Amino acid sequence: MTLATLLPVLGLFIKFDELWGVLETTVIFVVIGLVVFAIAFGIVVIVSPFSMKKEIEEDQNTALAIIIGAIMIGLAMIISAAIHS
Repeated sequence: MTLATLLPVLGLFIKFDELWGVLETTVIFVVIGLVVFAIAFGIVVIVSPFSMKKEIEEDQNTALAIIIGAIMIGLAMIISAAIHS
């Protein structure tokens, strides 16, 4: 039994004409989201009065790493909501 005969049995019909449009839109929004996220994170790094790399890597500042992670999650949620609406 080949995959081509198994897919219709499982109900997995793919309309490639519709799929390409969805994939193009998805890729465009992913690129836009990543660019906006990178710009926002760059602004956070520039605005901070200390070297985040030194604080996290050399000084092992776990609290700062947690705060930066929370900022990144918050930025991602804001960008996702902006793109979604």
